[in-house]
Amino acid sequence: MEKKVPVGVSARHIHLSQEHVEVLFGKGYQLTEFKPLSQPGQFAANETVAVVGAKGSFPKVRILGPARKATQLEVSRTDSFALGVKAPLRESGDTAGSAGITIQGPAGEVTIEEGVIIAARHIHFHTSDADKWGIADKQKLRVRVGGDRGVVFENVIARVSPDFALDMHIDTDEANAAAVNNGDIAEIID
Repeated sequence: MEKKVPVGVSARHIHLSQEHVEVLFGKGYQLTEFKPLSQPGQFAANETVAVVGAKGSFPKVRILGPARKATQLEVSRTDSFALGVKAPLRESGDTAGSAGITIQGPAGEVTIEEGVIIAARHIHFHTSDADKWGIADKQKLRVRVGGDRGVVFENVIARVSPDFALDMHIDTDEANAAAVNNGDIAEIID
């Protein structure tokens, strides 16, 4: 059985706690939707923030909504060099002991002591897809993408939930190395 998965290329982005949304944009502020994302209920917000590291900054980093429990900036390895931060490779949400950053919005600024990561490549599986293919949550997979610069991605983490839609997420460094675009199809090989 072929196990085909659409690929989403994840550019640098930030998830904000509601507390930080209000520091950066004003008391009571709510993020507004620019466009929906592949995962149900999640969206790219109209709002952006600046992030400032030890060596550099990015003036317009897209916020992904809705607000989360904790603020987290996801960057590529190339981005981490440009910012001058030592962002570890981690699963989303695993920010303990990670790098810090200063975040600037139109109404204020906040510095987080940790929360900057390079997100580990992963595939979101709805539980029905995972069950059909015999894939368990946190399982590490090998995934092939074809084309002129085809590669096999190792250690792709399966993330299984009834709230997810089938989609593989890689960052811009990985996508550029393999000449992969949003919507390309990958195949789980084991």
